[in-house]
Amino acid sequence: MDVVGDLLARERRSRDLALVTREGSERSYHDVITNAYKAANVLRHLGAREGSTVAVAPEPSVHTTLAFLGAARLGACVRFDPEAGLDAGDRVALVPVAEEPDRVPSPGTNLAVFGGPPARAGTTHWEAELWSENPGTPPSTVGADDPVIVSADGTVSHRDVLSAAREVVEAFGLDDSSRVVVRTSFAEPGTIAVGVVAPLVSGGATVLAGTDPSGTDAASRGDLAVVPGVDAGGPETVPEPRRIDPVD
Repeated sequence: MDVVGDLLARERRSRDLALVTREGSERSYHDVITNAYKAANVLRHLGAREGSTVAVAPEPSVHTTLAFLGAARLGACVRFDPEAGLDAGDRVALVPVAEEPDRVPSPGTNLAVFGGPPARAGTTHWEAELWSENPGTPPSTVGADDPVIVSADGTVSHRDVLSAAREVVEAFGLDDSSRVVVRTSFAEPGTIAVGVVAPLVSGGATVLAGTDPSGTDAASRGDLAVVPGVDAGGPETVPEPRRIDPVD
């Protein structure tokens, strides 16, 4: 597997658990991969292409996860900072519907919202488009050294994300029964590598939890918590038996 999109191969679509939402709803590999294809098609219809950038809200959710996977499959790069993305003229910006009034795209940027229907006629309703989209995967010629994440510190390639994910799989012995609990923001590129890509590499599951470092769930939701270190403002303890700082 050379690029993130390789993790979404059709033959990997199974009934095995791939994702657990903050509300506890479960999604299978079939669900996640099929909807990642749909997300790629929605982004393509909104103008995203290989080499373009999609700005996505940093909150860990089903829709932001699918947007990342869809963009990676398409060959687009993701910036988990909508404000910076709108300023930079990114091709697509995806935010919660509550943020729509404060997000005014410039010409050339298409705004999409999730969590409810938009108020403005020119804004795309992400869920409505996603659920009605063609589940066929769009073609792409993305390469291992192409960027898949962009941040204030620069870009991160498909190769780098996969390499970091494989290191986590090996270091923590992740397998198809592992649950990796995301307890921090997608704004840190390491969160994607550890919390989303590593479980896909191992055949395990991503569990989305709250991002408030002082308000973690009382009960364990998995095996490994992705959470900032105490020096970075993370909690002193987490309910999971092991933890990893996404910056490490």
